[in-house]
Amino acid sequence: MTAMNPQAASEPVVLYDVQDGIATITMNRPRYHNAQNSKMTYALDASFRRAVDDDAVKVIVLAGAGKNFSAGHDIGTPERDAHETFEREHLWYDHVGKPGAEAQLVREQEVYLGMCRRWRDVPKPTIAQVQGACIAGGLMLAWVCDLIVASDDAYFQDPVLQMGIPGVEYFAHAFELHPRIAKEFLFLGERMDAARAQQMGMVNRVTTRAALAAEVRAIASRLAAQPRLALALAKQSINHIEDLRGKRTAMDAAFGWHHFAHAHNQLVTGNNLAGLDAKAMAAANKAADAKDGSR
Repeated sequence: MTAMNPQAASEPVVLYDVQDGIATITMNRPRYHNAQNSKMTYALDASFRRAVDDDAVKVIVLAGAGKNFSAGHDIGTPERDAHETFEREHLWYDHVGKPGAEAQLVREQEVYLGMCRRWRDVPKPTIAQVQGACIAGGLMLAWVCDLIVASDDAYFQDPVLQMGIPGVEYFAHAFELHPRIAKEFLFLGERMDAARAQQMGMVNRVTTRAALAAEVRAIASRLAAQPRLALALAKQSINHIEDLRGKRTAMDAAFGWHHFAHAHNQLVTGNNLAGLDAKAMAAANKAADAKDGSR
């Protein structure tokens, strides 16, 4: 078993701050590019709940400390905790100790699909403040927000087909992108830069990294001045339209296929991620960087 870093373990994995009616929730594992372990996911959930419960909070901003917004789910840091029991927030039983594919299915219903859906339905406007990498599980966090504002060096990527998996658990690809672009995004697993993401309608605004926080705050301040109930109802109306178009049922089907792929990988390779780990994924990204740089 890998020993935990004492300093990292003592630092809060999520920071919470409120100023002028704007709650800023900041993922705080910059050493690991804000990879999401369970501890972080439950801390994010508690922070969203705290912001919803506080009448002084009008707008919620989700940010990531350091160079990158989020490199996705934690599949290899010293603080990976997928094997641990946490106090659950949904009506699913504990995944720990369950046999076969059951453990992963139950855990991901709770911490990935379930929590992302809950955050998407928060009745206050949410803004993702994205810089650097927004990869795989990082996409899920950005996509649940109402608005996405990105720095010009941000990029978006879902490379999990390399793991034999059809896409991340909160499968919103064909709602965030035109279906043909969504297929390209998934099939090739290539990075989509912020400029193209804005062109495709996935990102609202692009600015420089230096100006990112100020741009987000300016938008949040304007939202904070709007009538609270009207904002909540407008958000609910648009989310309802997405669901009428099949977003929720499509996501349920994709989640089932996602877990079929995990089970298949386990049977064929002995590993539910087809033998790939964080180092292998990082190496693939570095190789892609080198290839792009040589063109």
